[in-house]
Amino acid sequence: MITIPYLTALTTYFSYGLLFAFGQLRDFFRKIFDWCRASNLQGYAPICLGLEDFYIRRLYLRIQDCFGRPIASAPDAWFDVVERYSNDNNKTLKRTTKKSRCLNLGSYNYLGFAASDEYCTPRAIESLKRFSPSTCSARVDGGTTTLHTELEECVANFVQKPAAIVFGMGYVTNSAILPVLMGKGGLIISDSLNHNSIVNGARGSGATIRVFQHNTPSHLEKVLREQIADGQPRTHRPWKKIIVVVEGIYSMEGELCKLPEIVAICKKYKAYVYLDEAHSIGAVGKSGRGVCELLGVDTADVDIMMGTFTKSFGSCGGYIAGSKELIQYLKYTCPAHLYATSISPPAAQQIISSIKVILGEDGTSRGAQKLARIRENSNFFRSELQKMGFEVLGDNDSPVMPIMLYNPAKIPAFSRECLKQNVAVVTVAFPATPLLLARARICISASHTKEDLVKALEVISRVGDLVGIKYFPAEPNKQQQEKGMIKVD
Repeated sequence: MITIPYLTALTTYFSYGLLFAFGQLRDFFRKIFDWCRASNLQGYAPICLGLEDFYIRRLYLRIQDCFGRPIASAPDAWFDVVERYSNDNNKTLKRTTKKSRCLNLGSYNYLGFAASDEYCTPRAIESLKRFSPSTCSARVDGGTTTLHTELEECVANFVQKPAAIVFGMGYVTNSAILPVLMGKGGLIISDSLNHNSIVNGARGSGATIRVFQHNTPSHLEKVLREQIADGQPRTHRPWKKIIVVVEGIYSMEGELCKLPEIVAICKKYKAYVYLDEAHSIGAVGKSGRGVCELLGVDTADVDIMMGTFTKSFGSCGGYIAGSKELIQYLKYTCPAHLYATSISPPAAQQIISSIKVILGEDGTSRGAQKLARIRENSNFFRSELQKMGFEVLGDNDSPVMPIMLYNPAKIPAFSRECLKQNVAVVTVAFPATPLLLARARICISASHTKEDLVKALEVISRVGDLVGIKYFPAEPNKQQQEKGMIKVD
């Protein structure tokens, strides 16, 4: 739970109120001018209508240069950011031929596999020559190659489940699977800060949805107890099925799921556990097997394990792992398997190769070194940010580090100032986060060197002072402490 300082909340509300008031005033005059002009769409309702459209036009477009920045190289520790300009107050952005070499603190390249790799890249190129870029077919038609079968066996072995099924897109893995598993008469209990793919999948299922307070097992138990006692709406019949959906690492908070407590509660009330490991699989745990390994939870106690290949494995797509009966059922019923084009063969080979590196099956210890490095880098960077006085969310070992900005004016200021000093960061605001809780999300990689992290910390500290986002007093460094001791002596 984030506790916002009173003054910060007040100034943030005031800033949004001011933007809203001036936006409404501009819209009022816009309607007058539009009324005077001839319209080709008389009688049609506006295709874009409502507060979302207002937010995009009057708030987002003013700072859209901070989002969707195009890059011109692999998303390694350093990458090339294409420079853009606007002649109409940011309504449209045009690319230039200029590029800036920037330190990458925004990509999900947790283990560094997104760049060229001595083991993975040659094998991906070879698979491209052998299979082509796409199967041009769904899995049930002509879209299952030997690589797809090998990948599913490899994933099942890696996450220590009996079977697995893979999909071409991580977002679809959640949004297409939940409607297959759940339906009318079922109950989905979802963490309040679950990813949008889970939210949309739950809504599309037709099941009843209840939300529990973020990462709070005691509230989950309360909701479960109440819902089991009440039963289905109107009829009060027992629920056909109950699934509790949580994430391993929450992508906007950087927090680890309290999985042992949640699993214990679900066992007590006979509810299924659905674990989304998009940001945790490959990134945490002694051998990269995610939060189950890190927190000492038996994978047999997690009924449905979901994950993506877009973070730690440097590829695309997602997977569901579970019992053989579950996976067989999904292969017969899931539209993402039946109708969508299968995952690209070179992408499948990239995943297989990266898993082999992580497990040391390439004949080296590079995988273990990458896992040790990302853990060291993450904990070092988080610790230093906190010492500087930033409000940093999340837990140790998590490679996701949100720095709280709050005020809407600080979103573009922080992003632009960092970019000027060749550090590329991702800023996140409404609707991805609650209105008051804007933040910069730092993602650390095993490919970052100590020098990279020190440079990033120096830049972020300078920008933090300039923008005014150090909400806590900074800790004195060792030199200041030594000087203080000398003076006392």
